[in-house]
Amino acid sequence: MADINLLKEQTKEFLLDRYGIVGSTQSDIDSLDFYISDKTHDFISAVYEPSLCIILQGAKAIGFGDDMYGYDEQIYALASTHMPLNVSLTDASKEKPYISLRIKFSLDEVYEVLKGVNVKEQGLQKSEKGIFFGELTDEILEPVLRFVWLLEKPKEKVKFLSDLAKKEILYMLATNDKSGYFLNKFVMQGSVSKKISRAVAKIKNEFSQKLNMKDVARECDMSESSLYHNFKTVTSLSPIAFQKKIRLEEAKNLLATKNIGVAQAAFDVGYESASQFSHEYARMFGMPPKIHSEILRSGVA
Repeated sequence: MADINLLKEQTKEFLLDRYGIVGSTQSDIDSLDFYISDKTHDFISAVYEPSLCIILQGAKAIGFGDDMYGYDEQIYALASTHMPLNVSLTDASKEKPYISLRIKFSLDEVYEVLKGVNVKEQGLQKSEKGIFFGELTDEILEPVLRFVWLLEKPKEKVKFLSDLAKKEILYMLATNDKSGYFLNKFVMQGSVSKKISRAVAKIKNEFSQKLNMKDVARECDMSESSLYHNFKTVTSLSPIAFQKKIRLEEAKNLLATKNIGVAQAAFDVGYESASQFSHEYARMFGMPPKIHSEILRSGVA
């Protein structure tokens, strides 16, 4: 226990020295990024990718539909698919900055690990929410911390070593009764949750196109009513509301990084009406897109 605690403290110091108080930052390992902040914030809209999320210092709250979850250094979060969530930082200060990390993975990577693991397959025809919270044990934390320290290795070695390290982390999650069962539901052929993750991926990848529920249901081998019901169970949103959220998140990214106007951003993400876009954008982010884009580009938010 003492060794893990020491490694954790050293990792926090390493990240603060390397990155500073930067908000979100991508590391030299493609699947690893960090969030470091000395300020709390109210709930903001976010879309999580399939990933393992761990807090090294501080705490946050996550809203999933009508449910609210708090988690800190004792708990990890696991997202099985692209998840629309509301996120608030609840514990961060200049003395003790909030420090978290995210390890992104694909369901194919999970499947490769699960092929060699004995996981119970009962209940695969019942869908469940696409986010899981589990106890952060030393068995999971230790390989995660070693994964972070690969950033000190020569770049030519990092890709090979990080792939192996990520596989070890997924193995630890897959061999845990609860997280293994959760992951299994989203990767095993024929499971309802896997069909919904396929629908999520299709809608996300084709977010700017008109949504045809008949086509999505047919591709996922489900009835429209079953798709709608199970999609809402997994993501907390209907397929149309999910597409809208993805469109608005993408528009926010465009307005923050591209020198384009509101009408162009609306068109690029699939809206036919700039006024409807502005209305829905303000409803989601709390301010009109033009004002929000100025704030985002200034680096204030």
